Amino acid sequence: MRTTSPPFRAALAGCLLAMAALVSSGCSTEEDRTLVVLGPWTDGEEQPFVDTLKKISERTGDTYVYEGTRSLRETLVAQLRTDTSPDVAILNGQGELAEYARDGDARPLPEGVAGAAIGPWSPRITLKDKDGEQRQHSYWVPVRVDLKSIVWSRPDDRDAAGDPTWCLGMASGATSGWPGTDWIEDLLLQRYGPSVYERWATGDLEWDDGPVREAWRSWRTLLTAGGGNAGKEALATSFQGRHGLLNSGDCTLEHQGSFIRRHYGNDVLPAPTSDIVPGLPAPQKAFEVSGDMAAVFTPSDAAWKLMGQLTSRETRDDWAAAAKPAERPIFPDRTAGPGALTAGTAKVLELFREADELCFDASDAMPSTLRGAFQRAVLEFLQNPRDDKLLDGLLRQLEAERRLQREAGAFAIDHLCGGLPDG
Repeated sequence: MRTTSPPFRAALAGCLLAMAALVSSGCSTEEDRTLVVLGPWTDGEEQPFVDTLKKISERTGDTYVYEGTRSLRETLVAQLRTDTSPDVAILNGQGELAEYARDGDARPLPEGVAGAAIGPWSPRITLKDKDGEQRQHSYWVPVRVDLKSIVWSRPDDRDAAGDPTWCLGMASGATSGWPGTDWIEDLLLQRYGPSVYERWATGDLEWDDGPVREAWRSWRTLLTAGGGNAGKEALATSFQGRHGLLNSGDCTLEHQGSFIRRHYGNDVLPAPTSDIVPGLPAPQKAFEVSGDMAAVFTPSDAAWKLMGQLTSRETRDDWAAAAKPAERPIFPDRTAGPGALTAGTAKVLELFREADELCFDASDAMPSTLRGAFQRAVLEFLQNPRDDKLLDGLLRQLEAERRLQREAGAFAIDHLCGGLPDG
């Protein structure tokens, strides 16, 4: 009988043990492993995206699993700490993404993908490489976007009504207060223009300076015009209500991004903030925008292939077809896929295309600690918006945080506004 030598038996045993470990862990080679995509959509909103991933899988042969959470930052930070980061994460904060890029967690886009990093949603940022040299790279691409600087209403009700009543909802889990930061940002943009807005959002303008203070005071005027405790009531009200704040019957105007159209029919339409809010200068056709941006955290050929797919025309058409009419995503090229559109979506696209300048959401571009302080300040302000001393104290606190983050070099985004190329 033929026998094997001890060294060969040891090597063979090692190979068998390694194979057993691979089988028991459910892993094999990179080519056939499942890619994890972390994103912000839950509670039914995720299904069109999940369906779209299945379509992508049919084209690429790769397998994807989607993990949705409303606590994106907390979830991703926990995963990074335990070395279980997703392959791709879809986030809405440029400031947050810049932090991940600085720490080496988000990876720079290769040349074949970087072309999809367009508009105010994906600025190139300058960071030091491993040799200490300053390098510019793009680190994320927008996969869907939203238009802000708009007010929703039923035009017939608005024309027939007397004094308008603003819908206000500030509750949003760990990020409560962001609808209020949107108000401050938009009022500053509409009153002082993109240049001042950009200086403030990128850390060059003091919080207790005139333009920023005036934006808060302008919001106070709207909040207190009808008397009552609208601010306090908003603290316990969800930003989207149960089925849309305008459907409550308690208000006639809602300042909210284009995603809110999912709650409304064709009788509810958006208009520019500057057309609705009294006392603002002539319309500038400058709009605030936000977006959901994808970045690679676990690089592989399959992950980069997925990034290319997420920005392709084929994927956008699949996503639009999978979504309900009022939930169809809007894409960075200012389209919403083929086919008939709801009245709200059509109007949003019209405003998008008429815009002279688009500015990315200011707080989403700030360092995360300043962003969080801004949201908390809004919640405190709403307790008593008439209190000048309260506002002074909040602005001093925010200015102190700005200085701290500026000294630490935490402002990585230096350009938030710009136009988009035609086409």
